[in-house]
Amino acid sequence: MRARPPIGDGLTVDGTDLLAQAAELVDIPSESGHEATLVAHLERRLGDIRWLELSRVGDNLVARTQLGRDQRLVLAGHTDTVPANGNLGARLDGDRLFGLGAADMKGGLAVMVELARTVAEPAVDVTYVFYAREEVAVAESGLLELATTQPDLLAGDVALLGEPTSGQLEAGCQGTMRIRITLCGQRAHTARPWMGTNAIHRAARVVDAVAASDERRPVIEGCAFREALQVVGIEGGVAPNVVPDLAVVTVNHRFAPDRDAAAAESHVRDVVGDLLDPQGGDTFEVVDVAEGAAPSTSHPLVASLVERNHLEVSAKLGWTDVARFAALGVPAANFGPGDATLAHTAGEFVSRDQIEVVHRALDDLLRRGVVAAGAS
Repeated sequence: MRARPPIGDGLTVDGTDLLAQAAELVDIPSESGHEATLVAHLERRLGDIRWLELSRVGDNLVARTQLGRDQRLVLAGHTDTVPANGNLGARLDGDRLFGLGAADMKGGLAVMVELARTVAEPAVDVTYVFYAREEVAVAESGLLELATTQPDLLAGDVALLGEPTSGQLEAGCQGTMRIRITLCGQRAHTARPWMGTNAIHRAARVVDAVAASDERRPVIEGCAFREALQVVGIEGGVAPNVVPDLAVVTVNHRFAPDRDAAAAESHVRDVVGDLLDPQGGDTFEVVDVAEGAAPSTSHPLVASLVERNHLEVSAKLGWTDVARFAALGVPAANFGPGDATLAHTAGEFVSRDQIEVVHRALDDLLRRGVVAAGAS
């Protein structure tokens, strides 16, 4: 087993092969809705740790220290994966671990388990949250289940989610909104189209307006966000010889956290509103929305993590459960091993160095808490 560099004040890892631990987790299938076996495994691993208090809520597992520290850090990660894509089971290739969920986010879970197992006297109280069903509809989220039934289990001063960030800090997250726009027309024979109104042709104008809309790039707390408005679906058509009388355009809007859902919806209406005819039956319906979260890089624990480990900080352009913690009043950020661009792909992998970098940084934070850079 390869030696690991010192952590913080001369502290070292106890010799555990974190990549092998991650491989063990990858080998336990846990597609959304089928996390029970993995959660039972985690419960066995942590159940006899004397400094942890365990709570099982459905397929969610929470382990907490209760040491009376001045601050509490929440480390959270989802246990589920997307459906397999020919990549079920772990495969080690040198210092890379391939397999379903390797990057998103069983590498991060392995780090959490090792910290929970080895850091008996953290400088801050720690809550480890292993939650189910993140990769499916928000209404099914295990984190939402915890927030609804036992919100005290999620209480903390700041939260770090182990989403794949390539070992750097991704602050906050953008909100996301899905909108269904229905355009009406009038049926006619395609030999005499002037007798009808083509709803798909009307929809094309909406598509063009969305494609031509300006991209907003606000900078918030030093983090550059990048909004996006995209057409993600089109439905329409009756028969090859019929002018269609109905077309539906689905739009996805990713909006920066300086806008709430109402402001984001207003922006989309500004882009397409003049093309709709409500009196003629056109509709604009928000069918799904999740607010974003502002960066929390100024929090002392987050700032210490960044400064002591010389982390790059960037905005999280996607949506993560950072937003759910923010809604609970817990500032949060994303920090985990693995490349987010590989998540959900057949070739998903996580590397040993990224797992170890994240582990060293979090181990240092737990053991030393808020300490100025360079202090002993």
